[in-house]
Amino acid sequence: MSSIVETLTASGGPESPGFLNDLVTQLWPNIRVAGAQMIRDIAQPMFATTMPAPLNTLVFEKIDLGEVPIHFSKVDVHKTESAGIKLDLDLDWDGKCDIELNASMMPKIGVEHVKVRGRLSVLLCPLINVMPLIGAAQVAFINPPYLKLEFTDAAHVANIDVIEKAIRKIILSIISSMAVLPNRFLLKLDASNDFFKTYQHPLGVLRLTVESGSKLGGKGGEGGGGFLKRLVRDVPDCYVKVNLSAEAEWRTATAKNSRHPEWNETADFVVSDFDQNIEVDVQDEDTARADDDIGLGTTTVKQLLLEGGRQELRLAHKEQPTDGRLTLRGQFFKFVPDAKSFSGGEGPSGEIVGLMTVLVASALGVRGDRHALKPNVKVTWGEHAFRTAIKSDAPGADVENPSFDQVFKVSLKAGMVPGPPVRIALLDGEVENGSVEVALEDVLSSENLALQKSFDVGGGATVRAAVWLRGTTPAN
Repeated sequence: MSSIVETLTASGGPESPGFLNDLVTQLWPNIRVAGAQMIRDIAQPMFATTMPAPLNTLVFEKIDLGEVPIHFSKVDVHKTESAGIKLDLDLDWDGKCDIELNASMMPKIGVEHVKVRGRLSVLLCPLINVMPLIGAAQVAFINPPYLKLEFTDAAHVANIDVIEKAIRKIILSIISSMAVLPNRFLLKLDASNDFFKTYQHPLGVLRLTVESGSKLGGKGGEGGGGFLKRLVRDVPDCYVKVNLSAEAEWRTATAKNSRHPEWNETADFVVSDFDQNIEVDVQDEDTARADDDIGLGTTTVKQLLLEGGRQELRLAHKEQPTDGRLTLRGQFFKFVPDAKSFSGGEGPSGEIVGLMTVLVASALGVRGDRHALKPNVKVTWGEHAFRTAIKSDAPGADVENPSFDQVFKVSLKAGMVPGPPVRIALLDGEVENGSVEVALEDVLSSENLALQKSFDVGGGATVRAAVWLRGTTPAN
């Protein structure tokens, strides 16, 4: 079994992206059309539901992605533990576009330039013995990508910065929800692909400790902090916000009146790729107005672990280096099909001791008027509830036997297992047509802690689903 250092430094070697760029160039006219339709179908409904008025009335009047294709570089090839292939590659798009948006009570907005940069992870699995040899491709940005929009006639549009920020935020939220780890965009290459063999588990848990800071909130522009605070030499009240890719943000408590604070606070983050960024944002708490920026720092899970699990980050303020430092400590625990960690004592309440994953592949035998059917699956476990996408009758779709291929995860803390059964319900719109309960004791007694089958939910219908449990063990 490979050590953590061997795993972190393993690589199949860099590959030339020339063939891929040539292929994208040839396909770009088709990608322009398909991409424009995807943007219209996905982004426009989100404008209506997530933006404030009048931005919630934005509609695309024109989408032309231009003639400049996406460019790929720095391709690295790996094998996965589940007998698949993993490609990591940089994506860079400097698109000269012609996009027009219109909204009520606002002038027409045009986007003429879009810049996108990020590193992609492409999983090709499972590998099969018939053409096309690969069952599915899963595509995701390892970290949220860089995105910049440039507008036409921007100087003539009031509050253009506010509009740009709002539109950019919506686009990034769409990308994150669909294709920023741990979320992956699934492309079936084989119509009969088995989702249970396609899904890739997260790698494990990073137990991250924010130890201490030094020289925070320095004089002048160095180290950030509010101007008035620096003027009167007020000592900052610092806290740290931590983000790991698209995982939920975590923050420390506030350390009062110290340029050299000590926190020694710990949080657990589920890791899907060792190249995921750990981003820290040190803030000076201000009760009278908005908190002041002290500095930002970035590392990756890989860098932290390769430095022995302890790293001092130099902070930057407004992209300028400061004297401020922040010390992090991390320990990695890998996920394994072993239940020992579930009963390893109480431990701190916030520590993750395992992961429960529920995969919903498909349903079979959904009954009703196919033109009116809206099948979807709801998964409930205690206070946790999830829903798949709602399917409907459409060309090429089988609404009576729909595929969902969706996954739901619950981080397990001490004492949560075995817990209540997992309830899997088949719905038509909001109306429940049948359900089944899966006892975790049955999952614990299954091979590799995975119970997967077609569950009878009543009324002649079945739901093909899997409930997997994974424990944790320290990575050496």
